[in-house]
Amino acid sequence: MGVLTFSIESRAYELYNQDGRILNAKVDAVFSLMHSDENYATTGTKDSGSSNWREGFIKYGLNGSSKFQNQSSLYGAFSLLSSGTWGDGDAAGFTKGSERRTAVEDAYLGWRSGSLFSSLGENGIEISAGRQEVIVGDGFLIKGDALSLGAVDLGNNFDRGGAYYLAPRKAFDGTAVLRIGGEKGWRGDLMWLGSDNRAQAETKLAVATLENVADEGTLGLTYIKGLDVNERFATPFQSERDGMQTVSLRGAGSLGIENLNLAVEYATQDRDNGRENAWYMEGSWTFASVPWSPKATYRYSRFSESFDPLFYGNSRGYGTWFQGEVASNYAGPFNSNTRVHHVGLKVTPHENLTIGALYFDFDPIDRSLANLGGRELDIYAEVAVTDHVFISPVLGLYKPDKAASQGGSQLGNESTNTYVQLIVGTSF
Repeated sequence: MGVLTFSIESRAYELYNQDGRILNAKVDAVFSLMHSDENYATTGTKDSGSSNWREGFIKYGLNGSSKFQNQSSLYGAFSLLSSGTWGDGDAAGFTKGSERRTAVEDAYLGWRSGSLFSSLGENGIEISAGRQEVIVGDGFLIKGDALSLGAVDLGNNFDRGGAYYLAPRKAFDGTAVLRIGGEKGWRGDLMWLGSDNRAQAETKLAVATLENVADEGTLGLTYIKGLDVNERFATPFQSERDGMQTVSLRGAGSLGIENLNLAVEYATQDRDNGRENAWYMEGSWTFASVPWSPKATYRYSRFSESFDPLFYGNSRGYGTWFQGEVASNYAGPFNSNTRVHHVGLKVTPHENLTIGALYFDFDPIDRSLANLGGRELDIYAEVAVTDHVFISPVLGLYKPDKAASQGGSQLGNESTNTYVQLIVGTSF
């Protein structure tokens, strides 16, 4: 779920720039074609067979800033987002192909302190509020409010306009964020996040982070307290978010070794039904002296039987926390009750072309809860055609251990599913 991280998000058209005041117009448009040879019983709304569907969105708006004489600055953004799904709907039945929606996406204001508090670093104090995307760490627990279901009948109206895979609606409905500290050394955040996403039970969260940022890497501590859920839309699993406490310790960096990157995070949750946990360890090495600079990655992650992954998402490209294009989006598991081995390799034949392969092995912890074991191989390319246009084809091969009739989720059989998609986008 989610679009490419290299998708030229910084592009914008400058409307005004004078005396420290800047106003930009920005448009992002993405369209995708998808086909899955197999369907999945995830929502109970699909029959066995294949699905062909299309997704798309256009996000359009303004952003700007105004710098004051004391070097502090006011900034903000406002945007609308139009999205839709066409065709059969996705392979898991989260959408049915008739979704269309236009709504406000970003609407926030913020203030940065500039050099006012020099002991805290440049922009050592930042305050913002409104509708905006918020990311904690690398998205293991929080990366926006991106889950985007469609008009499928799940007992309530969860329709956010479809585009389930592209997940373009990332802004929390309400936020209040205080950031203390600059880009290096000790820093921290205090946040209130409010979701209007019915598929997330309109969860409200309080979040606090403390980080130490150095050249060798970053160490971070996160505390998340569930404040409220809307019981009308909450599953029994989500109902426990009210009062649930999650604490995580994370680290990422090179340890001062060129071409090395290490990452680790351990999260523990205090839920009504007991304590749950999730963790991962990841290492990657870039062979910089080899043609095309191959980068190899291995990661092991484990999510306990009733771990709540909250608002996780992709932050470092394909396979970050949506592990496997088929498994993470349609078949499951969805970062709960599973152990995952992941091996990745990507090369850069040209500065505007990346080619990669991702392998995942899913092993359920408690097969009586869900027998969603399987293996997946994804092959992808990311191509910046011009400064404003990108394309990304993906081929996925997913082999479940069990069919839906045997406790899995693939309808009709446990054969290897062939999944293909093509994403085309522009930004200006």
